[in-house]
Amino acid sequence: LKALLQIGLGGLGFLPAPPAPPEPIPLPGEPVPAWLASWPVVLVPVVGGLAVGLLRVLARDLGPSLPSLMAMADGAVQAAPRLPFARLLAASLSLGSGASLGPEGPSVESGGNIGLWVGSRGGLAPSSQKALVAAGVAAGLAAGFKAPIAGVFFAFEGSYSTIPGRPSVRAVLVAAVASELVTQLFLGDEPIFRLPAYEVRSPLELPLYLGLGLVASLMSWALVALLSAGRSGPVQRALGRVPAWLLTALGGLAVGLMALGFPQVLGVGYDTIEALLGRDGGIALTTLLALLGVKLLATGLSSATGFVGGGFAPSLFLGAVLGNVYGQILGESGFQLPVAEPPAYAMVGMAAVLAGSARAPLTALLLLFELTRDIRIVLPLMAAAGLSAALVERWQGLADPGLLGPDPLEEQRRNQLAALSVAEAMEPEAPLVLPGNTPAESALAQLLEAHGHCLIVEDDDWVIGLVSLADLQRGLTAGTPSLPLADCRRSELVWLSSGASLSQLEDQLSPNGLRQLPVFRLEDPALPKLPVGVPSTGLPVAALQGLASRDGMARALARLATRAVHP
Repeated sequence: LKALLQIGLGGLGFLPAPPAPPEPIPLPGEPVPAWLASWPVVLVPVVGGLAVGLLRVLARDLGPSLPSLMAMADGAVQAAPRLPFARLLAASLSLGSGASLGPEGPSVESGGNIGLWVGSRGGLAPSSQKALVAAGVAAGLAAGFKAPIAGVFFAFEGSYSTIPGRPSVRAVLVAAVASELVTQLFLGDEPIFRLPAYEVRSPLELPLYLGLGLVASLMSWALVALLSAGRSGPVQRALGRVPAWLLTALGGLAVGLMALGFPQVLGVGYDTIEALLGRDGGIALTTLLALLGVKLLATGLSSATGFVGGGFAPSLFLGAVLGNVYGQILGESGFQLPVAEPPAYAMVGMAAVLAGSARAPLTALLLLFELTRDIRIVLPLMAAAGLSAALVERWQGLADPGLLGPDPLEEQRRNQLAALSVAEAMEPEAPLVLPGNTPAESALAQLLEAHGHCLIVEDDDWVIGLVSLADLQRGLTAGTPSLPLADCRRSELVWLSSGASLSQLEDQLSPNGLRQLPVFRLEDPALPKLPVGVPSTGLPVAALQGLASRDGMARALARLATRAVHP
């Protein structure tokens, strides 16, 4: 309990900044030239970037990111946990100088770091250390947004599904409650945003929120793609030619220049979000459309050039802007259907963009519900957030880290897969090959014996399709027992060349819901030359090498690990 209370207090390591002080009363005298009055907007981010860059040089390492913490608790990444003082200082300098990032990232990371530090100092087992990391994450988000329920869900909706169940649930709950209690004692119970009451104009309005979820998924995809590109090896190698202390200052200069035209991009942007959630919407439509692109670019530059902060606040900002734009367009479109005011769509847009970019739809839903405390908003939130998260996962894949950044264990595994040939994952048994006119019912027993997959051939010479057990069962349910097996096949033949890697195998298996797929050796000189792509007649049976499987991929990784231990 003492450790959990320490973690709960650690969630306060980085809280939202207090309200800005009032503007100073202007003194009498000559008017200040416009170019001189605007110079602090550019200079402050530059000075802040210079300070963060120098801190990076002096500290050398600001501490692990959130995905690295679980790997450290597992022992897969050898690094000594430490209290995140340098990261908190860098985040304070970054956000205080106007970097286009958010405070919740440092808050969550500091909570997780404290959890790992407490667990390692206490000599706890890896599973218990992972539970304390999850508890720290929940405490950090609870403190950052005053949303303990969302913090609890985020602790389990990220990469924490492998930690033990009941003990970790208790730890996460206690830490989130402790963090929220301390937050209210120090900062009061005022919500982060002052949100208007949500209004339901018509039940028929729900499909419009699905449309907002579709648009929000595009914005989420763009945000994650931009942040991932900034973290990528080629971009970081190019930026690495600039000294670290200068790179962050140049990033601050770019953000400051953007702020000359759009001051809303500076900092976390909570004031702009509140303006968008006001009754009048706050900002003109044309300005909002331009602000979407400028904020997106400012966030990508801030992250790539070394500022420290999180991605939750930018995603909430972009969601509020996008939802307000969507609501204004609906209001001016002349629909006969009564629709809610733009602030209602701004609230739902915040959850939809956060759900897609963080891959955490339940966290996004509960966060907005805790902020609004209005049960009527739940159904639109579920529709928009769920659709946005599903579409982004479909486009970018489940392995993409989203806002959390790369997982070192997953990167290591993908690099190992890329270095192994698909031949390492071949099944020892010959694949089941059946004619396309085989009745589906008679093929069922053979498929059960053949690990649930078979290949369909035509004229005994061409492989024209792949049928899984699930495909066959769907065909039998919809058709008759005498349904030809060819009618149950997938619309496209999913296959790999014998020169492919195991990473390419995984990329084909996961999106298609398969456990096996055929491998062909089309480079054999004895085979007739084939056109580019898959010919309409299929692929030659003579070129079939066998089936590569997910189980074979696991065996290949196990052999690689054994060779590393016993070379």
